[in-house]
Order: sequence, then C-alpha cells, then structure tokens
Amino acid sequence: MNTPAHLIFGAAAFGKPGAQRVTGAALAGSLLPDVSLFVLVGWSILINGTDAHAVFRQSYFSDSWQRVFAIDNSFLLWGILLGIALWRRGPALIAFAASGMMHLGFDFVLHNEDARMQFWPLSDWRFRSPFSYWDQNLHAGVVGPLELGGSLLLCAVLIARYRSLPARMLFVFLGVSEVLTSDIWGIIH
Repeated sequence: MNTPAHLIFGAAAFGKPGAQRVTGAALAGSLLPDVSLFVLVGWSILINGTDAHAVFRQSYFSDSWQRVFAIDNSFLLWGILLGIALWRRGPALIAFAASGMMHLGFDFVLHNEDARMQFWPLSDWRFRSPFSYWDQNLHAGVVGPLELGGSLLLCAVLIARYRSLPARMLFVFLGVSEVLTSDIWGIIH
C-alpha cells in the first residue's frame, strides 16, 4: 500500500476523536514501518544524486537496505510491542502498535518481489504475495483501485468523525496524497 493509505487506514481503525494523543499515535504507528524507506530513498536521491530507477531497482533490494527494513517491518518486534501495550493498557501505545501491525499485515499481502523479512530476527524468509499494489502483473489493476477507493471512503468517514478543522484538513491532505501517489509506482517500475 502507499504510505498515505496506511495512515488513513490506521487513523480509521485506531484513532479516536477527542483523543489527540491516541490518533497521533495511530498515525505514527502507521507511518513508522515506511520511515527507513523514506530516509534511505531521500538520502540516495537528494544527497547522493542517485537516479530513482536505480534506487528502486537496485538499492532497495541490496542486503544493507533489506537489513534495515527487516527491523521496522518485523511482525515479531511489533507483536512484542503490541503485547506490552495491551499488558500496560495504554491507549496511545496500543493505537501505535496496532496500527504498525496493521501496516505490516497489508504489506504482507501486497508485496511480492519487494517483500521484506517479516519475521526478523528469527528468519530472513519473505512471503511473496501473489498480489501487489503496484505491479500490474500481480493484479495491481484491481488492488490499486480498491486501495484508492477504500482510502477515499475512509477519508470521508474520518472527516465526518473528526470535528476539528486541523484534523479534517489532515484527512483531506492524506486523501489527496493517496490520489497523487496511487500511480507513481507504475511509473517508477
């Protein structure tokens, strides 16, 4: 899934109107599994001047990058964090960990050749899904519109659910971001 979709789904599932800390935690947990990707890609393209095609066709698949992705995309690490959150009964920590786990769940079923090591540090095995949100050869023509439609529907729900103007503006921004990024991976690849 595109990162804006992860944020939208995380906020819809685990955010709580009137509880800014919980909603912020849900958004942060939805974002965190992609932060290392943004840092590595941003550094490579903006600082090192590496071509985007080279970044997404070579660097992304390098052992060094995959080791970094394994940490923030590990079901085991996120599961431990969610277990601690549930044990401590902290609403913000639960929203953070649960939205991070949901992010990993969507990625699990929507990544093929670009799958990450989901069970690190116990295993470097990767589930290669028969579905992809970006690869047209793996049903992206169906998955992509479903992702986009679900994201826009949830944005409408979130805008109705949250009454503050900043929250509503955030969900409009995320919806527009999802629309703008929904075809970018087909272009890059």
